[in-house]
Amino acid sequence: MKTTTLFKALRVAGVGLAFCAATVSSWAAETPPVQKSALVQFFEQDYLFGDWGGWRTDLHNRGVDFEFFYAGSLPSNVGGGIERGTIYQGALLMTLDLNSEKLAGYEGGTFHAGSLWLHGQKPFSDRFIGDLNKVNLVDYNNAFRLWELYYQQKFLDDKVTFKAGQLDIGMDFIVPEYYNSISSLAFLNQTFFFPTMAFNVYDQPYYPVGNHGLSSTPNASPGALLRVDFRPDLYAQAAVYDGNPDRSNGANFKLSSDEGALSYFELGYRHNASTNSAGAPGNLKLGAWYHTDDFVDEYEGTFNAFDNYVAANGIPLPPVSPGPAKFRGGNWGVYFLADHVLWLEKNRQDPALQGLTGFFRVAYAPPDRNLAELGIDGGLVYKGLIPSRDWDTLGLGLSYLKISDDLRRAQRDINAGFGSYGPVLPSADYEGVIEMNYKMQVAAWWTLQTSVQRVFHPGGRVAANIPDAWAVIVQTTLRF
Repeated sequence: MKTTTLFKALRVAGVGLAFCAATVSSWAAETPPVQKSALVQFFEQDYLFGDWGGWRTDLHNRGVDFEFFYAGSLPSNVGGGIERGTIYQGALLMTLDLNSEKLAGYEGGTFHAGSLWLHGQKPFSDRFIGDLNKVNLVDYNNAFRLWELYYQQKFLDDKVTFKAGQLDIGMDFIVPEYYNSISSLAFLNQTFFFPTMAFNVYDQPYYPVGNHGLSSTPNASPGALLRVDFRPDLYAQAAVYDGNPDRSNGANFKLSSDEGALSYFELGYRHNASTNSAGAPGNLKLGAWYHTDDFVDEYEGTFNAFDNYVAANGIPLPPVSPGPAKFRGGNWGVYFLADHVLWLEKNRQDPALQGLTGFFRVAYAPPDRNLAELGIDGGLVYKGLIPSRDWDTLGLGLSYLKISDDLRRAQRDINAGFGSYGPVLPSADYEGVIEMNYKMQVAAWWTLQTSVQRVFHPGGRVAANIPDAWAVIVQTTLRF
């Protein structure tokens, strides 16, 4: 259902890892000023391959920045779900940024390109768990594809930003500011990055289909964005995207009126935005989205989906739908998001910003045309809990996804219609997730992370009563 989510952090313009500003670990900072060994220097450098023989610095000075980032993970279902098992999944991100001032002499311009190589055994959730909220951040179909390709220009002392090209919604909307770099990506379940609620614009299996999709990782689509920063602590932004992104290789730059358009709007407030502020930083975001395509009515469409499923699987049951499904014009949703540093161990000048951060997000979409009508997620992340491990994070996240009341009502009516046959469909309700994980910053360019997740009612009991599942994921990341 959800083809989502990589990370907002996975691009050079946004990667800018916080820990790169101070790549010396806490134990190294206490070391006497003596000549460091080659091994110590190796672990303290920003990238696995260092400065690439001076090429990286030379290119940066000329206006060219590049990044390679690799994530490799071993997701396992250790209990419940569809079946137990372990597979390997990986993602290689390659990005390039060109600075207009250094290259062409005019300020405020950036050309950005990014591509993804998604590989390994796919899929994990669909095969082992059956969940809507995919437990593994890199659980996507295998492909080598173009991701983002755009030009961005800033005006009026950086108060106005415009960008156009191949865009990913998750880079700009509905994502906590806490996820502003790879160093702060604490969770592996995809819903804690880009919420499953936002993927209501995808077609559902066996339902009458429309012609729409979501421009979100690893998919992007032609679009344009305008952002205005009224003050350092207040902004508004709006964007419009093609209504159905290319899901093959990302290089099909087509626009079609048949696919409609997807628009996002967001108003944001940043508390204690300045790094000179003594108080802890935080963010509030209020947003909405609208898609112009037609969407199948969730109640009537469930009858059609039942007939399509029965026919496709050769099940000897009579049809239940009264005829072609009804479609509703347009689709929309709203969301609210808050994240805030709740407690600082030291102060704002601490490079690691050690302490406790919390986030909360709620989203709503109408149940008459969406699989899910309400999504709530939130969590806590503590950075630097263990002495001398300033950059390590311990995270606890919870998610609740409520399935459409209209879909559940249709299931109930279908079951009632079969009478003596007994219930032929489950009763959809919700999907819940609890994730706890620990990420160890081995070096500025290397992390190791373990995530333990409990998935309640995988799939929301839309198609089957799948047992609650336990997932364990071990992941490593490299920057080079």
